[in-house]
Amino acid sequence: MFRKLKAYVSYRLARKLFHWSWFVQQPRGWRWLEGQFARMANLGNVGAQSFYGHILTFRGRGLGAREEGVRLLRLAAQGGDGKAAYQIGVLSLAGSLGKAPDPVEAARWWKMAAKAGHPLAQIRLEQLG
Repeated sequence: MFRKLKAYVSYRLARKLFHWSWFVQQPRGWRWLEGQFARMANLGNVGAQSFYGHILTFRGRGLGAREEGVRLLRLAAQGGDGKAAYQIGVLSLAGSLGKAPDPVEAARWWKMAAKAGHPLAQIRLEQLG
């Protein structure tokens, strides 16, 4: 219980500090932020999975960062996060998930995103149509 509370408080602080560019640019500061994001995502927090998944997918460095980001986005999407579901649909349609472009899979993710209230998901479904 205390561990989860401490992780949550640290995560909220990290989200605030994430907007301070001078802190993010410090290697030690960035490592601390990343640790808080990863810990909260690993505890199953859907918002943290989505947030950290987006960071790793589009800005991650190192081997496996993109794959881990996509994994976290999928977990968040399955947990009901519309933004994550929308992004997985975009990646599916672009063929960026290590497979050929798959409009059927993209539509499945976008339906999930539309159900969660993502504003662009319905538009993309109609365009795919």
